Amino acid sequence: MDNQGDYDLSTPIDPKGLRQGLTSYGDPHFSLFLRKVFLKAAGYGEDALSRPIVGIVNTSSGFNPCHGNIAQILEALKRGIQLHGGLAIDFPTISLHESFASPTSMFLRNLMAMDTEEMIKAQPVDVVVAIGGCDKTVPAQLMGAISANKPVLSLVTGPMMPGRFKGERIGACTDCRSHWAAYRAGTVEVEDIVGINEELAPTVGTCGVMGTASTMACLTVALGLMPFNGAAAPAVSSARMRVAEETGALAVAVSANIETRRPQQILSRESFLNAMIVLQAIGGSTNAVVHLMAIINRHPETNGTLDLKSFDDIGRRVPLLVDLKPSGENYMHDFHNAGGMLALLHTLRPLLHLNALTITGNTLETELNTKPFKPFPFSHQLIRPLSNPIYPNSALVTLYGNLAPNGAILKAAASKDRTLLEHEGPAVVFENTTDLALRIDSEDLPVTKDSVLVLKSIGPIGNPGMPEAGVIPIPRKVKGANDLLRLSDGRMSGTAGGTIVLHISPESGIVDSPFGIVEDGDMIRLSLSERKLELKVGDEEIAARVRRREELLKVEGKVVHRGRVVGSRKRGYRGLYEMHVNQAEEGADFDFLTAKGDDALYG
Repeated sequence: MDNQGDYDLSTPIDPKGLRQGLTSYGDPHFSLFLRKVFLKAAGYGEDALSRPIVGIVNTSSGFNPCHGNIAQILEALKRGIQLHGGLAIDFPTISLHESFASPTSMFLRNLMAMDTEEMIKAQPVDVVVAIGGCDKTVPAQLMGAISANKPVLSLVTGPMMPGRFKGERIGACTDCRSHWAAYRAGTVEVEDIVGINEELAPTVGTCGVMGTASTMACLTVALGLMPFNGAAAPAVSSARMRVAEETGALAVAVSANIETRRPQQILSRESFLNAMIVLQAIGGSTNAVVHLMAIINRHPETNGTLDLKSFDDIGRRVPLLVDLKPSGENYMHDFHNAGGMLALLHTLRPLLHLNALTITGNTLETELNTKPFKPFPFSHQLIRPLSNPIYPNSALVTLYGNLAPNGAILKAAASKDRTLLEHEGPAVVFENTTDLALRIDSEDLPVTKDSVLVLKSIGPIGNPGMPEAGVIPIPRKVKGANDLLRLSDGRMSGTAGGTIVLHISPESGIVDSPFGIVEDGDMIRLSLSERKLELKVGDEEIAARVRRREELLKVEGKVVHRGRVVGSRKRGYRGLYEMHVNQAEEGADFDFLTAKGDDALYG
């Protein structure tokens, strides 16, 4: 029988559950009446109106095998919600996969964040569970959720299982890169590379190493927005389904305390410091630095309070503990079996800010106290104690100098030739990825093992979208080398390794960028101990080259806007992107979407 109170025009509507966020027609009772009409069309009865509504961000896509298990996750998640008295309603948003997005998924991350934010705000939901996984999806969801400021829990799709080829355990995508490099070098036969291709990703799920997807899953646990066991359970395991059911139950519990569980209330400076601590301890993806800065700068109270130096300061006192590729030897499946994030957070207790809140409403300390972990031999082997780390400190470091006035990032723990961490050599410059593809294997390339490979125009503006092209291939001409010092203003996959400096800022797409005027033969010096990245060219010469560059751009008729080389006028999303994306050290977010976004549009 219909709830006749909804038709009492003299009674204000209680804005909860499906009665919240009514479409604006100037008559709220008519808006509710119309909504009920279409609820009936969807098959819901009157009882549904009284339930807490848990909205589920559904990022299933045929172009996203990382999310290939979402149908099963949805079933388990809805079961958890509805067993505990909530009503689960899923809705779609953009889905991004690293290998299926052109020019790069990073170009579309901010669009997904906008989509997620607006859909969360638009739908009548009390709490949101955001299902993500592939690299840019979880950061986009967290960025949008903080701005929308409705309670949100993350549920990742989980890592894939490793495969095997000729008895060797392999998995995406560190092994993708190492085997391809061997094939380029001529040490792997074409028949073998075909067979390896069949086994690198034997199941659905995200890359099974400590790449960007796994890193962001671990950091989301550290932020308190996901159950401890939510990061590492394999995508195709029953454990992943139980995580989904647990998340559904937790979402309903959160709906009883909406006002105190919003992300802007839960997340704090201490939350983000914990995420940075975990990032260093897991030897996580360099991409996480860009994503965390974007997430931090969406929050009104943390915007501008943390920077690249914060990552480096934490790195100096936090060791690398987790033995996973690309910095170690194992896979996320092993991390799960070793105790996962629960084991790691207990290990890191002396370093963590235990007063940080979690989505449960409890502090991290309380949550750890209620979920003890007893180490066993395999857990100590894979998640080292603080007294016996894999790498003593500074797995990820921040570099500064006249070549990177606003900073650059180096994953020191993933260096394959540690002598290159204190190195000076002549630059071999590629102006863009096209130039790189045409010349990298030329016998005429003036390159030796001492050279510094420099790739420009892959920053946020330059490509656009900061592609993961920073892992510049080793030129075939340099026989026997497994590593060279490589520099770019772009990113690299979290699954990759090498002595590779990334996110150099300001990028070459900024007219007066020192990185933009590097020339062949310029001497470049990297010093890990000094945290320096230096171009051995005088200030006057740098200034003269910038002036020449400005003059050349005018001659070529290139469009320069707000100090950015955008080449020509663009329409649609690309035009918006190139005009408003900020630099890597700020998160490569749109300036008008940050917590201080009003200044970008109206300041």
